[in-house]
Amino acid sequence: MKAPDGFFDPAQPIVTGRAPGRLDVMGGIADYSGSLVLQLPTRAKAQVDAQWDAGEPPAVTVRTTDADAANGVSEVRLPLETLCGPYDAVRAQVWSDPSRLWSAYVAGAVSVLYQELGATFGQGIRLHVASEVPAGKGVASSAAIEVAAMRALASLLDVPLAPRDLALLCQKVENLVVGAPCGVMDQMTAACGRPGALLALLCQPAELQPPVPIPDGVAFFGVDSGIRHDVSGADYGPVRIGAFMGYRIIAETAGLRVDVKDGHASVDDPKWGGYVANVTAEEWESHLRDRVPERMSGGAFLVRYGGTTDPMTTVEPEREYAVRQPTAHPIYEHARVRRFRALLERGPTDAGMRELGELMYASHASYSACGLGSEATDRLVALVREAGPGAGLFGAKVTGGGSGGTVAILGRPDSRPAVEAIAGRYARVSGRHAGLID
Repeated sequence: MKAPDGFFDPAQPIVTGRAPGRLDVMGGIADYSGSLVLQLPTRAKAQVDAQWDAGEPPAVTVRTTDADAANGVSEVRLPLETLCGPYDAVRAQVWSDPSRLWSAYVAGAVSVLYQELGATFGQGIRLHVASEVPAGKGVASSAAIEVAAMRALASLLDVPLAPRDLALLCQKVENLVVGAPCGVMDQMTAACGRPGALLALLCQPAELQPPVPIPDGVAFFGVDSGIRHDVSGADYGPVRIGAFMGYRIIAETAGLRVDVKDGHASVDDPKWGGYVANVTAEEWESHLRDRVPERMSGGAFLVRYGGTTDPMTTVEPEREYAVRQPTAHPIYEHARVRRFRALLERGPTDAGMRELGELMYASHASYSACGLGSEATDRLVALVREAGPGAGLFGAKVTGGGSGGTVAILGRPDSRPAVEAIAGRYARVSGRHAGLID
């Protein structure tokens, strides 16, 4: 992944940052609600090379080799002065031309280092991006680029960053510069993940737990559905908002003290710690479920409850939201992920493999019930279930934010031919390319 000749000054040093994508095995969209998540780093990586640029006026120049991700605009030059301004001004600048938005995942690291760590940039910077992690496939290509860029810039500045701290800074790039309301699991996996093990992260807000080694006889595969996924898209945001609306209603039902200011709420919550994932299934089913409406207009919610505890999203008064299912999903998903980890740590038997698979199928069904399914990923999951344990395949689910992207598959290490056969069958029926994600 070498930069093209002429982009860098051959007489000046170049530093490099690398980071992998991730396969979301379990947890997915429950991260913002406080769930445990289990994530597998991919072999494919992103690479960002960085070099100081003495040109005037000082600017950050970003170039990519990925023409598709760049929408035909492979090089973007942003004034350093702009990137060192307030987050809202930087975000407005990168959104002023959507064809240049891809550069925000890289150049946004400059803004975050300036705002959060007080980093000083005496001159401009040249950044070259090359990534093997496919974009729009639900395998955290943006997080891989963010982490690679942050590593390169931290090295250029000689600023030491622990992996966890680096991941949290990269989340700010996506939330505050790009404007996507994502959780932190993708950045944590890119910064802290280990080959051959699942990263275990309790998202309350970002507690790394011991990694879960993948036992002998167990393997995970990813198959691209050919449908592009976008975490900032229309489906993910409303589902996230619905979950936070549900938590706000639960807090009111439980009699917790709530303060509301400027459309956002804060809850004094000694019972669940502010995370709906900590609500037990028993509590939900016995007395909370029926208090949370299936759907609710944003206007009615704001009149009754004032706002949610999510600083990354805003309830739109004119929109109707699904509330009950987006709230139920993290409650059950947190339990599923904990059971999944326990089975892996035990070293699953054949019966255990079947249970692991059923947990993945249940997670997939819950995504669809939230409105984050797609015909393409449903078809892939159905093909895996049809092939079944006889083909060495035990479970499958949509990954990340859903609504397309990649399907994660649980199998045996020698199950790759069966996965390739499913990908081929899917491609013939759907007319879409279905590549394997490694």
